[in-house]
Amino acid sequence: MAVRASDVSRIPGPRTRPGSPPETPPGRPMVSWFDPAVLAKSGVKALLSGTFGRQADRRLLDAVSQPQDLKFDYSEHSPQHPRDELWLDYVSDLGDGWDSTYAVASAVTAPELVLTDASGKAHPTRGGDVLVFGGDEVYPTASVEEYQARTVVPYEDALNRRRHRPDLFAVPGNHDWYDGLVSFTRLFCQGRTSRGWHTRQRRSYFALKLPHGWWLLGTDMQLESDLDAPQVEFFTRVAGKMDAADRVILCNAEPDWIKQQVTPHAGRGFLDNNIDFLEQKVLGKRVSVFLAGDLHHYRRHEDADGRQKIVAGGGGAFLHPTHLPKVDQRPGGFVQQACFPSKQTSQRLAWRNLLFPVLNPWFSAFMGAVYMLLGWGVDANLNEGTVGAPPFREVLNAALQSTGSLVLGAGVVLGAVAFADGRRGPNWKKAAGAVHGLAHLAVALLLTWGVSAVAAPLAAELQWSLRRDLLSGLLLFGGGALLGPLVVGVYLLLSLNVFSCHPNEAFSSLSIPDWKNFLRLHIDTQGQLTVYPVGFRRVPRRWKRGRGPEDPVWVPDPADTRATPPRLIEPPIVIGRTKALPVTPGTGPSGPTGVMMDEHPPGGAV
Repeated sequence: MAVRASDVSRIPGPRTRPGSPPETPPGRPMVSWFDPAVLAKSGVKALLSGTFGRQADRRLLDAVSQPQDLKFDYSEHSPQHPRDELWLDYVSDLGDGWDSTYAVASAVTAPELVLTDASGKAHPTRGGDVLVFGGDEVYPTASVEEYQARTVVPYEDALNRRRHRPDLFAVPGNHDWYDGLVSFTRLFCQGRTSRGWHTRQRRSYFALKLPHGWWLLGTDMQLESDLDAPQVEFFTRVAGKMDAADRVILCNAEPDWIKQQVTPHAGRGFLDNNIDFLEQKVLGKRVSVFLAGDLHHYRRHEDADGRQKIVAGGGGAFLHPTHLPKVDQRPGGFVQQACFPSKQTSQRLAWRNLLFPVLNPWFSAFMGAVYMLLGWGVDANLNEGTVGAPPFREVLNAALQSTGSLVLGAGVVLGAVAFADGRRGPNWKKAAGAVHGLAHLAVALLLTWGVSAVAAPLAAELQWSLRRDLLSGLLLFGGGALLGPLVVGVYLLLSLNVFSCHPNEAFSSLSIPDWKNFLRLHIDTQGQLTVYPVGFRRVPRRWKRGRGPEDPVWVPDPADTRATPPRLIEPPIVIGRTKALPVTPGTGPSGPTGVMMDEHPPGGAV
């Protein structure tokens, strides 16, 4: 019997004894990207992986030590029995918080799912025989422990013997490369079988032969965003197995068609154009469907020939804005047809940065310490022998005479310049960073003045006492923990909504688990490909244990009435079985395919 998506959130959990504490899943919360410990660890990992990755490319080693079949054949059950149809699921940017990752996993692993579109029409779908992870399978950095807790356990609990395990193929993203691809290779490239999937690939790139002349290719661009020579040779040999009319679905970890327009080129000329190189020099034909993650939202571009470029990075990681990058069209005629959430909703969500101190408590504590160090010595000198509140010029003079405050203040400005977004050029980066850093110094100076006004009346009674200086330090810390992060939040809000900068930082600070998505692909008996873009407006926050052996381990708690079931983001995208197109530029935009799903269901607050 088919399970309707609208019924998923109504499955009741087991009865518990009165007064007994509710059971909770073993998952981890969303990554707090502005936690100083996470920032430090991720920065070190990125530095090490970038340094050693350039000197010792694991793809070259695996090409020698890990032989792999030229293709994994899903076009037939046996040589005498071709496969009539195939269901396949695509999930990217997963392995973050439990609620978001598990919500997607439980829908992906359901035997059947009936999805409704904005008009209310129902579309029955089946769980895929093949599951493709499109990149960044874990956050914040790759390790065996993080993969196990954030990726493996959610999918094992979601499947829980509900149907046969799918064959899993994984494309590595930059976060998978942060340990040199060691953990990724161990988990996905050694034939390991978990309770959630089978693995078959032996390298970090692969080719799947699908029914009716369709192929799915998964690439590995490493951290340099480039193809290595063995991988080029591999896909050249794969192209030799294709017929002239065969169609290609290409999975890259990053959407080059967007990033090439919003990030400065590396100055390598044609080496920056991996997609063009694959199409023209390796495959000898144009790709019909491009799939990518890395940007944690849903966005689809289409050209006049019906070719699709789809970003679907909603497998579990924090939400990225859709109103930036501002990319609607590029040479070749691709026009944006849909995004989820809408650009208006995305702009409105950015205002949550005004809650930065509450959303990022550890960063608030860090900024409290910085502000305390900036003002404590100045305030102590002002309090010495002072009876009344000092004028502001005395505070400024004391700050200019404090060597420690000047050194730390210079560090704050330099750190803000390093943090600034460089997409508008180096001069913009320096100016924006300097303004941000000077804003912190100005606020810290005003805070110090205010604290000295509070502490000064105590001077007559306490004189230079340790208690008075301790009170000043605590006031500086508390004020800095509130005002410092608020300055950062205002800076990110203005940078994103006014100057179109800092899209990653302005939304990673929010750690939004909602607006998740994945793609369900179906090749039917006529060779027609249908793409179902599945979206989750609000994922459940509360879970209960499933009742029977065929249920997932955890099901949404009916008491969580704000959670919404998975629905179609837009009507299914249908790509007919026609002759493959030659390598020539496409021209002209095509119109939209339909109305997007309603983002504001009853009871769901933005």
